[in-house]
Amino acid sequence: METLGALIEIYENKHYPIPEVSGIEILTYLMEEHDLKSSDLYEIGTEHEVLDILNGKRDLTIHQIYALSNRFHVTPKIFLQQ
Repeated sequence: METLGALIEIYENKHYPIPEVSGIEILTYLMEEHDLKSSDLYEIGTEHEVLDILNGKRDLTIHQIYALSNRFHVTPKIFLQQ
């Protein structure tokens, strides 16, 4: 069974690689999926602060990352990807 699992993983990595995405791209996707606007993310700051983050003018803080991971029920690690 382990051999079969390893072969499937190799095949998937070769033919269906997972694209590299940034934490901001993930946040944008989650916002679209949940039909949220920048003003709805009150846990990470004002609408202006959220827009600065989405536009790459400001980085997420550790506090904001944990707040987002709690809201969307995802690991904080996904927001740390560049």
